[in-house]
Amino acid sequence: MYSAGLIFEGGGMRGAYTAGVIDALIENKLEFSSCYGVSSGACHAASYLSKQHGRAYRTMTEHMGDKRYFSYWNLLTKGDLLGPEMVFHIIPEQLDPFDYDEYNKYPGKFYSVATNCETGEAEYFHPKIMEEDVEMIHASSALPILAKKVKIGENYYFDGGISDSIPIKRSIADGNTKNVLVLTQDADYQKKYDKSVPILNIFYPKYPKMVEMVATRHIRYNEALELVAEEEAAGRAFVIRPKNPVGVSRIKFNKEKIAQLYHDGYHDTIDKMDDLIAFLEK
Repeated sequence: MYSAGLIFEGGGMRGAYTAGVIDALIENKLEFSSCYGVSSGACHAASYLSKQHGRAYRTMTEHMGDKRYFSYWNLLTKGDLLGPEMVFHIIPEQLDPFDYDEYNKYPGKFYSVATNCETGEAEYFHPKIMEEDVEMIHASSALPILAKKVKIGENYYFDGGISDSIPIKRSIADGNTKNVLVLTQDADYQKKYDKSVPILNIFYPKYPKMVEMVATRHIRYNEALELVAEEEAAGRAFVIRPKNPVGVSRIKFNKEKIAQLYHDGYHDTIDKMDDLIAFLEK
């Protein structure tokens, strides 16, 4: 196991790229002392830590025809575009069994990032026992409007990308002097102001701090990219990301584009494997 942080950005369907990266990492038996997942990146990180090759990709593609998984029927009738019962229970417990024993043996620390609705701040949950802590993963991927808020303890949470899309600053603060980042946008990407903010103000009048974090998310995101670039230039970060702009929407399913994105993630990582191992071992 390498003493380093492994960071998975979110991005919904763009996570197909991450799924490809994960399979390359599993094939080469690379393990990290710390892992951070945000939104869909937290979901994929769980499959990585359970060491189940192909599972991250299967779980986002094989059930698309089931309205319980991903549908506007879910959104209209239950308040979640992505059905949490299907995603976090039926699939891992019945249809595509999750290796809970392997996940629970992970000797490092895994942090799932979620946004506190009241404070708007990022919180870094540590799901130790997946059967008991799966709501920490659920909270990280609960997008406002498209999903219901998720209760953990006495507080409610939304998607971790609102407050900390790329938690490299947190990983450094945790003592990781090396970080490997799996990003889902190309190197030229810069996030822009979210035009949904006026709608969020209407939907969530009780959570002004959370809405404000959405309004300023692009600033934090682009600052995080600057820090990533600085760390990479200093030899303290290794970045795996798409080579070209990603033509895959966060919430629209296109089987061919998603398959290509998966293959891009896999082959990009294989091509960089010698360099990655050299980075980790220096």
